Amino acid sequence: MVRVVGDSDPLVPGRCVAMRRGLAFWLMGGLLGILMVAAGAPSPLYPVYQQKWGFSAITLTAVFAVYAIALLIAFLVAGRLSDHLGRKPMIIAALVVYAAALACFAVADSVGWLYAGRVVQGVATGLATGAVSASLVDLAPPANPRLAPLVNSAAPTMGLAIGALGSSLLVTYAPDPMRLVYWILLGLIVAGLAGILLVAEPGERRPGALASLRPQVGVPGEAKRAFVAGLPALVAVWALGGLYQALGPSLAASLLHSANAVPGGAVIFLLTGVGAISTIATRTSQPANVMRYGCLLLAVGALATVAAIAAGSAAGFFVATAFAGVGFGLAFLGVFRSLTALAPPTGRAGLITAIYIVSYLAFGVPVIIAGVAVGHVGLRTTAIAYGAVVAALAAVVAAEAARSARRGRPVMTVAGEVPLPPGPCCPPAIPRSAGRPVQDQESVVLPSGVD
Repeated sequence: MVRVVGDSDPLVPGRCVAMRRGLAFWLMGGLLGILMVAAGAPSPLYPVYQQKWGFSAITLTAVFAVYAIALLIAFLVAGRLSDHLGRKPMIIAALVVYAAALACFAVADSVGWLYAGRVVQGVATGLATGAVSASLVDLAPPANPRLAPLVNSAAPTMGLAIGALGSSLLVTYAPDPMRLVYWILLGLIVAGLAGILLVAEPGERRPGALASLRPQVGVPGEAKRAFVAGLPALVAVWALGGLYQALGPSLAASLLHSANAVPGGAVIFLLTGVGAISTIATRTSQPANVMRYGCLLLAVGALATVAAIAAGSAAGFFVATAFAGVGFGLAFLGVFRSLTALAPPTGRAGLITAIYIVSYLAFGVPVIIAGVAVGHVGLRTTAIAYGAVVAALAAVVAAEAARSARRGRPVMTVAGEVPLPPGPCCPPAIPRSAGRPVQDQESVVLPSGVD
């Protein structure tokens, strides 16, 4: 028998192999980070694949977008399945699928393998993150219940940042640049799988597995006006994230007139890493203020990025990206927390699903359009137009929020504590329809079905 014991529980020789609760918690947190490191790893390699195999910009962006589509489908269908089948079986199954995705990348010799790898990776990410996030809440230290939401929020986005930068360094300075990173990640996934086998089931199973496959989508009446007001910000944040992850390395290479992959990884690291740090730093701030200032910073950062690209300034591009990263993290944090705080417990699952449907469509669809545009007007012109649209969307929300605040009627009024989201570009777990009182909402929204 394998079980998790408390930090003060003695181990009983001969009876079981035990993993202490604290160690199991950090294993889950590390695993969540590794999954997102692997999700960010292919981005710096896209220009390398494109140069080697000679495919178009639209193919490059399509390879990126199929990940988002596959993840969204898996998230919608299986996001609550670990409530019924158990956390541990879901995580094990997802890690096996993830290993298959990394194997596809490791043996890839044509664009078809990239499509296969990204689709399978998206499915695996959608299956794994809900169960892992829920397990973090199940295993959270009783004395520090806010630790699980913090890890759930910070680990994914920091994982994306580290994955992109680490992959670019391996591509540039390590042997076998198109494969080594995937073999390393495959080894980490296998190690994570071995660790999971030493953890007992952290959650409690309940009936209704088939019914849970039906997505809960809906915006409660209390949140409809705020949802519509926040839509442009959601689209702006996720569209910008998609642009950087799909075409950011190509933009960096174009501005620097260099095929070195490290700047491409660094630019993704700046956007997502700064976004993650900003989210952590402002997690206790009033969501309406975070949303307003985040959208303003996102608009200014996007405009600065446009100006740097138009001027052909690589240094300006990197500085503007870091600035946009602050708005990237704050805008999503503010909108997510404001919206979810407005929903009653019975409507929160449907609202979070609606938020992520909009977000992941914005993550993938505009990038494909950008890929088509690159073939007609070029990369820089496309990026300038794309950034201008992002800036305009963010500015609309910032202006409306400022106008409402001056009138004494904030667009999104929030009372009590509100939940932390997972990082931008990362899927949440879907909570059960039933919820806890307000003071426990931060623990309720992130896990998959912890009531």
